[in-house]
Amino acid sequence: MKSTGVIRKLDELGRITIPIELRRSMQLDEKDALEIFIEGDRIILAKHCDSDIFTGSREDLIEYKGKTISRKTIKKLAELAGFTIEKTEKTEK
Repeated sequence: MKSTGVIRKLDELGRITIPIELRRSMQLDEKDALEIFIEGDRIILAKHCDSDIFTGSREDLIEYKGKTISRKTIKKLAELAGFTIEKTEKTEK
């Protein structure tokens, strides 16, 4: 992990400000969503990317009723439900 040398204090509501140089280098814009991860005693911030709610995959995604799912997962769920998937141009992805 690369140190930036930047130190910030939490305000009374537990917020920190990410310096503009870091936001620019990470291509973070105002209102961008950030994910928060914990690894040992570290807090990790990452720019949010949509992913399959079941597998975490970020490839070939579809949004349905506010949830994101991959076509591969949809095929697997259909098979589990007993449906047969026919091969077409769109389903071969």
